[in-house]
Amino acid sequence: MSQKQLNRFAVITKLIDGHITVKEAALCLELSERQIIRLKKGVLNEGPAFLIHKNKGRKPAHAISQDLVQKIVSLKKSNIYQGANFLHFQEILKEYEAVSISYSALYNLLKANGIESSKKRRRFKEHRRRKRKPQEGLLIQMDASPFDWLNLGENLTLHGCIDDATGKITALYLTKNECLQGYFESLRLTIELFGIPLSIYTDRHSIFISPKKNKLSIEEELAGKPVNDTQFGRALKELGITLITARSPQAKGRIERLWETLQSRLPIELLRHNITTIDQANEFLASFIHKFNEKFAVEPESKEVAFRKLPLSVNLDHVLCIVDKRTFDNGGVFSFGNKQFQIIQDIENPLLPPKAKVEVLISPKFGVKARFNGAVYDTIRFISQKSSKGSQKPSETKKNKPWIPPDSHYYKYGHKLIKKVTFEDSDRDILKMLEDIFLSKYA
Repeated sequence: MSQKQLNRFAVITKLIDGHITVKEAALCLELSERQIIRLKKGVLNEGPAFLIHKNKGRKPAHAISQDLVQKIVSLKKSNIYQGANFLHFQEILKEYEAVSISYSALYNLLKANGIESSKKRRRFKEHRRRKRKPQEGLLIQMDASPFDWLNLGENLTLHGCIDDATGKITALYLTKNECLQGYFESLRLTIELFGIPLSIYTDRHSIFISPKKNKLSIEEELAGKPVNDTQFGRALKELGITLITARSPQAKGRIERLWETLQSRLPIELLRHNITTIDQANEFLASFIHKFNEKFAVEPESKEVAFRKLPLSVNLDHVLCIVDKRTFDNGGVFSFGNKQFQIIQDIENPLLPPKAKVEVLISPKFGVKARFNGAVYDTIRFISQKSSKGSQKPSETKKNKPWIPPDSHYYKYGHKLIKKVTFEDSDRDILKMLEDIFLSKYA
């Protein structure tokens, strides 16, 4: 018997012997008089054993079996789930292993087996948070995060967007490094899934604002000297999206906290689904976004949605691309990236006036096109015929062979969902040009 049960037996014995009253025994044991009468009757009939609880030594009916305990512990120690925090591991057990267990029971079980959570709770720091926007689509926070997302010991960059009002992820896109293409594709996914947002909140990266903007003198600013938009800034203006730049990571804290959550959860999910390439990851992220939003998104203050539909007259491919101006010669040839291209004029499009200025559109989706007065023209690579001294024997003529990019080439990762541009022969230079433009690592 425990000390508490021994004390009860001593008091009940005095009551039976008549040394104290029922009221005094109730005050002494802090029980009701009815309970004292019940205990006295039980001890008289069954002896001191009556004071021992009948469940003592019996296994509770709701207790977790030892086999299940071993299964949970072995799963947590496995290579796949070792890095999962306790809450995420509880969700994984229910979704993938058909094991339903409360968080408190799982916590006590894992702690008893010497397993610590990979994400310990930090001491709460009180700070003032900016109130969420009232409508979905009023503000989208955009950023990129380098991390070992594929568990390969190599940092890759995940570009993403999150709605400020609801906390919904609107886009996730993985590339090798932070680049213009990653942000273009994130904006494309946001527009295709939700619509055109009213404004986008970013950091002061050179992809978003020109470095020359901060170098203007006071006199130049007062004189209204213009600074050219970046290609991303130009695309936002064409779509009617306001660009807002933050001066500190804390200012766009919602997406910074998103990266913390994703760095804890996403690598586990990718490892669980045996995803080892960027192509596979980008395909998986579409379904992951939906599942994440179902769990973490909140209801906005207003039911009215601020996202706008993309007008049918707008070709998104011709907006999310590089746009530059060039002047072509009488033969419809212009230069770009130290290469020459010839405009293909057909019956559907009007004839171009000689030596006119055209907009050159560059994209990994369609290659190089030219736009004049709203009409878009295809182009081909133009190589001038240079005269060579002497005649060359046919046997000595070098044969052009189609060039097949190696597995490490840019077009072999991250763009499986995008129709590739096919170039042959010497046009490998164009592939290199597109790679330098869209996937170069920005400072």
